[in-house]
Amino acid sequence: MTPIYVLGEALMDCVATPDGLLRPHVGGSPFNLARAASLRGGSVRFLNRFSQDPFGDQMQAQLAKDQVQMVLGRSPLPTSLAVVQVKDGQPSYGFYREGIADRDYSVEEVLQALAQQPPGVLHTGSLMLVPPEHQKVLAVLQGAKAQGWTISVDVNLRPKLAADLGAYVAAVQQVAAMADWIKASDEDLELLGFGKASKDNAASIAQSLAAQGASRIALTFGADGAWLSVDGQSAQGAAPKVSVVDTVGAGDTFWGNCLADWTLQAQGAAARVGDTLKNAMRAAAINCTRAGCQPPTRAELFAPQP
Repeated sequence: MTPIYVLGEALMDCVATPDGLLRPHVGGSPFNLARAASLRGGSVRFLNRFSQDPFGDQMQAQLAKDQVQMVLGRSPLPTSLAVVQVKDGQPSYGFYREGIADRDYSVEEVLQALAQQPPGVLHTGSLMLVPPEHQKVLAVLQGAKAQGWTISVDVNLRPKLAADLGAYVAAVQQVAAMADWIKASDEDLELLGFGKASKDNAASIAQSLAAQGASRIALTFGADGAWLSVDGQSAQGAAPKVSVVDTVGAGDTFWGNCLADWTLQAQGAAARVGDTLKNAMRAAAINCTRAGCQPPTRAELFAPQP
């Protein structure tokens, strides 16, 4: 089984409730993805540090429960926070990201940890791409590529976090150009300059990403479904209809299931692109029926449907 290493934020989503309280839930897009990929059956390791505070304890315990291994250990810095407002099932975020544990890493120690393993898949994206953090990420990706690692990127732009949106978009474009496998939502694509994206123009958008070197490309369109290309073979589909509680972690669950699919069974990935897409969308749909990010296990995903 090919290992998946994840470089990215681990934070507490403090979700605002109708009664005015903030309820903390473990989160962060790469953290969510690591859980989703492991619950599907992948071999997953999380590179960034967790705080020694109670939130860090909670996140470490969650990864242990989901069988995700830690790599670099703990940090004396506090846990990052996100304040989440949910309206009509759609989340919006405010972030507190300075002097925090998941940014307490060096390029050298990450590359040393990767060098001690056979090359696998290195995933990153989301808040790690916000300047100036993206410079460290770029250095890690360049070193990892030289070691033979496959690079996975989930764009997951958060425009409200950037003091300079243009610089942020440029940073994301730099990182995206290094991706072997890449995921972007319709909102990401619009911010990246592709205009209004849909399944109708997904193939032409994917051509631009493929021209930069990506061989596996997922474009997601919320309730309208997704489009997936694997080594030149593509499929598209509508999202399963479910009773949505919220969409927190849906994209992370989708991409985590794709990565698990490909690392569990390396051969024949292009031939089963349709099944990969269907299963990833079903996993994301199951997650949407639950509050917060709660990806399904492999058994839940493949249980007979009523």
